[in-house]
Amino acid sequence: MRKIAVLDDYQGVALQMADWSVLAPECRVEIFRDHLTDLDALADRLRDFEVVTCMRERTPFGQDLLKRLPNLRLLVTTGMRNAAIDLEAATNLKILVCGTAGGPEGPPAELTWGLILALVRHIAREDAATRMGSWGTTVGMSLENRVLGVLGLGRLGAKVARVGRAFGMSVIAWSQNLTAAQAAEVGATLVTKDEMFTRSDILTIHVQLSERTRGLVGARELGLMKRTAYLVNTARGPIVDEAALVQVLQKRAIMGAGLDVFDEEPLPPDHPFKRLDNTLLMPHAGYVTEEQYRVRYRDTVEDIAAYLKGAPLRILNPKQAPP
Repeated sequence: MRKIAVLDDYQGVALQMADWSVLAPECRVEIFRDHLTDLDALADRLRDFEVVTCMRERTPFGQDLLKRLPNLRLLVTTGMRNAAIDLEAATNLKILVCGTAGGPEGPPAELTWGLILALVRHIAREDAATRMGSWGTTVGMSLENRVLGVLGLGRLGAKVARVGRAFGMSVIAWSQNLTAAQAAEVGATLVTKDEMFTRSDILTIHVQLSERTRGLVGARELGLMKRTAYLVNTARGPIVDEAALVQVLQKRAIMGAGLDVFDEEPLPPDHPFKRLDNTLLMPHAGYVTEEQYRVRYRDTVEDIAAYLKGAPLRILNPKQAPP
C-alpha cells in the first residue's frame, strides 16, 4: 500500500475539491485536519508515508524534519513557491518536491479590502453590539479623500491600489525597487518609505517575505504613523515586528490593525492580539477560496499521479531528485 498524507486540511474539504480516485488502486490517502507544531509528533505521524502534500506554508519542512522521514519520496506543495520547504535538503535526501498552479490572483487583494472596510466601519464590533441589543455604538471613517499607502506595488498591491482609486483615495506607494513610472501605471505616487508611513490613513503590506523584508516594518516605522491610521497585513507576518506592533496597538498609537498573517500560525491561544479590541484577525485566509482550492488540489492529485507513473510534473528541486 502506497501511503499519501494530506496535511492541514483545516476545513475538511480536500477530498471534495479534486478527484482522488484517479490515483492507483494501491494508494491510501489519509487526511489530517489538525496542525502539529511539535517536531517529534510530526515526524512520528509522517514516518510511514511515501507522499506528503501540504497547503502552502502551513507546515514547515526543514532539514531536521525531512531527515526523519525515511519513506518520503514526494512532497507536493500548493503553489510554485514555498519558503517553508528546505529544497536543498530535500534534493540531497532524494525527495522530489513538486508544486501546483496558483489559481486566481485576486483573493488576497479582495480580503485586504474586506479587512479595510471592516476596520474603518467597525463592522465586527457593530455586529456583536447589535446582537447584544445595542444600536449604533461607533463612528466610522470615510475612505474618500483619505490616503492609501501601499507597501509593495506588485500584482496584488496594484489590485489593491486600483480599488483605492475607485473609492476616491489618494494612493501612495513605496518598495525597494519601485519606480515612479511603475507607480503611475496604477494611479499611485512614489514616495519615500518614511513619507508613506507618515501620510497614510490606511497602510497595507504586499511585499514578499525575504531576508531584506523581514522586520521591514519595525518600531520606528510604526512610530511614524498617525494615531488615526490603520495597518493591514495580508502578506507575511514576519515582515512586521510583531512585538512592536503589539505595543503600538496597546498604547493606541494607531487606530487599529487588520491581520491575516502572523509570526506563528495558527495563532497561539494566549497571543496578545486576541486580547486587543483594536485588532481584526483572520486565519491566513487570503487564498482560501473554493476557486483556489479546486485548482491547487486538482494539480496536487495530478502531481501524485505523474510521480507514480515515473514522469513527475512541476518540479521545484534546484536539480531534479530521482523519482
